[in-house]
Amino acid sequence: MTPARSLEVRERPWRSPLAVAAGLRHLEGPLALLSDGGALGRWSFVAAGPDRVHVGDTGQGGSLDLLRSADFSAGVVGLIAYDAGARAATGSREPVWPDLMLARYPAMLAFDHQGRTVRVIGRGEDPDAARAAADSAEHWLAAAVDPARSPAPADAFTAEAPPETYLAAVADVVSRIGAGQLYQANIARAWAGELGSGVDPFDIMLRLADRAAAYGAFWRLGDRAVVSNSPELFLTFDPDSRRIESRPIKGTRPRDPDPVRDAALADELRASAKDQAENLMIVDLMRNDLSRVAEPGTVAVSTLFEVESHPTVHHLVSTVEGLARPGVGPADLLEATFPPGSITGAPKHEAMKVIAGHEPPRGPWCGSLFHIEDDGRLTASVLIRTASFERAKGRWRFRTLAGAGIVADSDPAAELAETEAKIRALREALTGL
Repeated sequence: MTPARSLEVRERPWRSPLAVAAGLRHLEGPLALLSDGGALGRWSFVAAGPDRVHVGDTGQGGSLDLLRSADFSAGVVGLIAYDAGARAATGSREPVWPDLMLARYPAMLAFDHQGRTVRVIGRGEDPDAARAAADSAEHWLAAAVDPARSPAPADAFTAEAPPETYLAAVADVVSRIGAGQLYQANIARAWAGELGSGVDPFDIMLRLADRAAAYGAFWRLGDRAVVSNSPELFLTFDPDSRRIESRPIKGTRPRDPDPVRDAALADELRASAKDQAENLMIVDLMRNDLSRVAEPGTVAVSTLFEVESHPTVHHLVSTVEGLARPGVGPADLLEATFPPGSITGAPKHEAMKVIAGHEPPRGPWCGSLFHIEDDGRLTASVLIRTASFERAKGRWRFRTLAGAGIVADSDPAAELAETEAKIRALREALTGL
């Protein structure tokens, strides 16, 4: 049983979470979970100065027992790299990123976009410690600065392989699907480069601010950082109602500046039998994954094939939900469902084997960034539209990927074009082009 920790919560007037995050960017372990304030993103969270950190392996067999410990059961942000979940299917491969990163924050600010208020949160072993943590968080509000958008931070955005390699990979997967080996696999391309001198990953977050998504994030621990502009929910869990929800994305069209053409593209996506089939396969996969931790008979599809429009793409999204069995918590949910089905394929294990045959390790891309609140509430995103950064000799190198779900009637050229549409916002944020 996790021992109780003291908690102090104060209500304060609204401030911009991005401005507050900008004031904390040079502290240790800065965190900004920045939502767009829409229907799926009511809350943003900003913090710094974690008092517990883990950067390394998951437990034996991919166990997340650290999330069941007193140190990391609440007030915690974590990242599970894609390869941590894929390793069982793909065999041992040298990791390019730690399997698991965790940080516990004694001080945090929670921004309610609907109520236009800020919660100052302090956590500690006793009331005095919680009060001191809340005081620290309150000081962050006063330190907010209006962030200045930097010029394009990176000089290059270099593909790790030529387009022909991706076209051949898609053709190979289509052939394997035709042979009955699998039904769908998400195949990705990667790009890399280096930020200019004096530039850091938070500058990329600033350049994405006018394209905010429901699950935007900036997080830096030591010499590693991630910037995410993800629109995709992997999991939420409400411990009071025991409700679990997942919103897999499958199906994409680019946006068009012409409103008539843009609406036609959204209608085309909505009516596409191919994209509906691609989406439905992953919906069935998520139903199966959730059934491992849900009460029998409670897993259901509440919405199917909804079109969501984002700054650069339209997406086809469905919602799968269920009621968790008694005793199930965030660690159980993540263990049962990771990696997300939307970025692996069906069947999941076979798809991960095929992915490993065409891609080097993915690192954090298509893993999950998650937040566990004080009551055990979980929110976990899928790390698409995400760049990872590592610092060496004072400079930050970045890597980012974009993928597409390959099915029996996939056209390699169309899937290549889909990856270009998906990477557009990050490419423009990094290079201005």
